[in-house]
Amino acid sequence: MNDSPQTRPSLLVRLRDARDGQAWGDFVRVYAPLVYAYARKHGLQDADAADIVQEVFRNVSRAVGKLEYDARRGSFRGWLFTIVRNALRNFVASRQQRGRGSGDSAVQGLLEQEPASEDEDSRLWELEHERRLFAWAAERVRGEVQPATWQAFWQTAVDGRDPCDVARQLNMTVANVYICKSRVMARLKANVRQWRDDLPEKGVRTLTPGAES
Repeated sequence: MNDSPQTRPSLLVRLRDARDGQAWGDFVRVYAPLVYAYARKHGLQDADAADIVQEVFRNVSRAVGKLEYDARRGSFRGWLFTIVRNALRNFVASRQQRGRGSGDSAVQGLLEQEPASEDEDSRLWELEHERRLFAWAAERVRGEVQPATWQAFWQTAVDGRDPCDVARQLNMTVANVYICKSRVMARLKANVRQWRDDLPEKGVRTLTPGAES
């Protein structure tokens, strides 16, 4: 029997259980900052952006049990992005109905976006998603390795410092610096790969996204 993540997206299955703290903890650590940043970039104040985060996660919690795998459909993060956009649109529409200003013309303009700007919006969402996924993986891996190992990786791979300088600072050989960098990179890639397997790149089908809100 084929138990590949593409047919059994394990994290999606685990998210159906509200008592699975580890699954929901990982999910929130990746996506809460992503949703918050998206709302802030579209003109919302801190408290309003936090409300959008809460609304999105309520919608996900209600809808996740309806998710099914269908190879003809799109990615999980694309589905989530639609929920986020709908939550933001609903927020703006609600304020307009109550006769309140949104506080920022950028938020008002969200309701009249042209397709090209929506494409750009989607591209920025994907870019921020990659950043958040790296940050989540880095947080996990940093807790699994020795501080010197992490510093050897970070200073060479992220800060771009010369491995010889890093080796002198950390009292390592240059070869060990490269080994540390390689090991951390491998763990980061493994964590990101597992995340992508758990939340499929394509094949997510549910009710019309956002209709649950």
